[in-house]
Amino acid sequence: MLFTVLAFLVALGVLVTFHELGHYWVARRCGVRVERFSIGFGKVLYRRFDRNGTEWAVSALPLGGYVAMQNDPPAHATQAQINESFNHKPLRQRAAIVLAGPLANLILAVVIYAVVGLLGTQEPIAQIGPVPAGTPAAQAGFQAGDRLVSVDGKPVDSWLQARWAFMDALSSGGELEVGVKDQLGREQNRYLTLPAGEILPDGQDLMAQAGLVLRPARSIVQEVFKESAAEQGGLKEGDVIVRLGDLAEPGITPFVQKVQQSAGQTLELDVLRAGELERLLVTPASDSQGLGRIGAQVAADMPMTLVRYGPIESVERGFTRTAQTFWFSLKMIGRMITGEVSVRNVSGPVTIADYAGQTARIGLIAYLNFLALISISIGLLNLLPVPMLDGGHLLYYAIEAVRGKPASERMMLLGQRLGLALLAVLMSIAFFNDITRLFS
Repeated sequence: MLFTVLAFLVALGVLVTFHELGHYWVARRCGVRVERFSIGFGKVLYRRFDRNGTEWAVSALPLGGYVAMQNDPPAHATQAQINESFNHKPLRQRAAIVLAGPLANLILAVVIYAVVGLLGTQEPIAQIGPVPAGTPAAQAGFQAGDRLVSVDGKPVDSWLQARWAFMDALSSGGELEVGVKDQLGREQNRYLTLPAGEILPDGQDLMAQAGLVLRPARSIVQEVFKESAAEQGGLKEGDVIVRLGDLAEPGITPFVQKVQQSAGQTLELDVLRAGELERLLVTPASDSQGLGRIGAQVAADMPMTLVRYGPIESVERGFTRTAQTFWFSLKMIGRMITGEVSVRNVSGPVTIADYAGQTARIGLIAYLNFLALISISIGLLNLLPVPMLDGGHLLYYAIEAVRGKPASERMMLLGQRLGLALLAVLMSIAFFNDITRLFS
């Protein structure tokens, strides 16, 4: 629990601080006086002042941060103080200052994705498992063992890349061109017709529903104990289990269950050894509980590929991945508004904290990908034309640009009330979804 909270606070601190740094940096470039830059809210625990008079503070509640600018000049202000005030800046500068926060989050996502590309990640190869009859994949001619090499003309190396490439088509439906390499190494294109599916956080995997699942991990022998049934049967370290009795390419759990149920029974075992298929006979010995044991340690064999890019390609993919995620998220919001996608996909702080903890436990790369995704979400949310958010201020500035003068106080007051109402509804939905997931 403590680890999850710390992972969440670190993520929130980094993302919000970067957002506010965007506002701060452009404000200073435009000559606006920044009175305080605070990490956190509430009582100030630590402060220092820079040469420009800005107070840099760390506050007690680490749930965000803020930049306090001089909006209007003080009474009896000098011309220099008037020029330092935000509300006395030209429209283009005020808009740039407001826009800088969301853009900073998007830039951060680009940087994170670029760093992940440089570091490289080990991911399962995009090879599919058994294809259920009657599914769209079966109708398109997909077969177990096919390796996906491209989706809609875009090359894919790993299963995660393939899932991402399928995401939009799975939710909206339509025909998708998929390049595959079969088990004989022949490349061909297959055309997959997908019905529109509803994306739900706890719903069925739409890719599996289409008939495409990752090829299950096979069992590989890590160690053979001396004078065991496995040694007597000729099993060796490094053997990949291709078949055990009537089980084809069994995973760890089916393999162990089959052995336990076969005490005293001779089992045919097909293994892949140095690229050659070997057939062995193994008779599990019975233990004190009557369960079969062969005396070998078996682990999962999941073919992996290293996904890594050079500096230039990493930056390019950082921009591409950020743009794709931003556009996909925006379309999902539009589909929620039209009712095509369930509002159950809206997540609140509890779910986000849970994912922060989970990804941090998995490793640095998973946590960095989580940070990039949430940073894009923060940038997108703040760009929505909802009063009280950055996008709402940009909407007022657009009105000002058209009218030639600022929006009326009445219009801004109504907008603020509408914005508060919308944010209250959104937060209520998010907390309700969090609580539902927590107790379901």
